[in-house]
Amino acid sequence: MTLRAALSLLTLLLLAGCVAGGAGDRLASEQGRGEAGRAYVQLALGYLQQGLTEQAKPPLAKALALNSRDADAHAALALVFQAQGEPALADRHFRTALAQRPDDTRIRNNYGSFLYAQGRFREAEVVFRLAAADTLYPQRSRVYESLGLTALRQDRRDEAREHLHKALQLNPRQPKALLEMAELSYENRHYVPARDYYDRFSQLSDHDARSLLVGSRLARVFDEPATVAELGQQLQRLYPGTPEYQQYLSEQR
Repeated sequence: MTLRAALSLLTLLLLAGCVAGGAGDRLASEQGRGEAGRAYVQLALGYLQQGLTEQAKPPLAKALALNSRDADAHAALALVFQAQGEPALADRHFRTALAQRPDDTRIRNNYGSFLYAQGRFREAEVVFRLAAADTLYPQRSRVYESLGLTALRQDRRDEAREHLHKALQLNPRQPKALLEMAELSYENRHYVPARDYYDRFSQLSDHDARSLLVGSRLARVFDEPATVAELGQQLQRLYPGTPEYQQYLSEQR
């Protein structure tokens, strides 16, 4: 929901309360408090999507004033604190949200992503596995992608490959999973599938330093010196101070 739509929703709810006999009457009912709480959370998420983390806090405070156990409000506040670099507070609100709604896969997946970003890979893996068990979750492919990345960070490459393969079975248009599979296949000298993964990645995403390096390596395997040189020039122009560019130079010697 956009910020404008969230504001409109909240305004309509408050106006409806006034027409019905006063906003206080509206908030006196459980249904009214629930509707207002959801509107406040949507308003906060609208701010958060625009990077306005400070503005997101007041509506969340109002949502929690209406219901201190509002799982969506706690989950949104966790995202706010995560964005503001306060991991202890983010962790606390994620846990509170899951305590209220332990089977909410969306909140669980967001918590797993938070743990991963904090380098807490073993904990993240546990959370992602629970999320992956929800076969009806619409972002399940992303959960398997996250499981693959988590396994990679723990140097379990065969397991990572299985998770990433599953992610691409569920949704073949995932650039991050495709690039990881390209690099894993290259490492195992499976050059033809590596090239296929890489070409599919290139159709879906812009290149960064890492993908340019992977592309140059594959071009060298397939004896394409012009492509190697072109990708090297892009690395030099766009990412001259990166480890990837230094690695590219060392591989040309």
